[in-house]
Amino acid sequence: MIIDFHTHAFPDTIAAKAIPSLEKAGNITAHTMGTVGSLLASMDLAGIERSIICSIATKPEQFEAILNWSREISSDRLIPLPSIHPGDPQCIERVYMVQREGFAGIKMHPYYQNYFLNEERLTPFYEALSDTGLMLVIHCGYDIAYPRIRCADPAGVLSLHNRFPQLRLIATHFGGWDIWDEVEEILIGKKIYMEISFALHYLKEEQVVRMLNKHPPEYLLFGSDSPWIDQTECITKLKALPLGNRLLDRILGKNAIQLLQECA
Repeated sequence: MIIDFHTHAFPDTIAAKAIPSLEKAGNITAHTMGTVGSLLASMDLAGIERSIICSIATKPEQFEAILNWSREISSDRLIPLPSIHPGDPQCIERVYMVQREGFAGIKMHPYYQNYFLNEERLTPFYEALSDTGLMLVIHCGYDIAYPRIRCADPAGVLSLHNRFPQLRLIATHFGGWDIWDEVEEILIGKKIYMEISFALHYLKEEQVVRMLNKHPPEYLLFGSDSPWIDQTECITKLKALPLGNRLLDRILGKNAIQLLQECA
């Protein structure tokens, strides 16, 4: 079973506006229409059984709409993650609401949500996430559409992990988009989940292989960041790397299955 741990989709009416806007902001071309239907079609072509859909609440008041939509689209093949804005005065209550609703975790993005990973005001929030056992899938590294402010760099990821060791933290983009030398120095080898979306197309093959082989094998997850990377192409790149079948199986789905079972 192949599980894509990092995809994006929107309600159909929002996708029609959001995708062109995001394409322009990031100077990038989408590979799907950004809808659930187009994601499922992409999954079928790529041979992907399940995808995690990562929503982002860019304003506190978006929580309810994202939660409702996540309920609607949840299925055997689609696992939506709601999003909580760190500026939401009810953010702690929201964490327990997400848990009661049966979701596996939440997605957050320091750039789109305008915060730094280790702000002291977020301590009770991280404690609540740790208490519930929910996953925190978090954007790490720079963002293609934003100035290069270090709000989620490898040192910050390690600090967050050390401060909250019970937090189920999933570091996206191989631990830090376009800061991978620091990821290799600071994060590789630590028991932190690394999801590899939007990385294989930018890293040299020898560095990818070295990082994958040096990280604890049970802490690696496949992700594409669809629609911004084509799912089929991403799987093809991963399978072309000189990795053993046991490690490849872990990355493509075995680790994700185990993690999702732990969050159930």
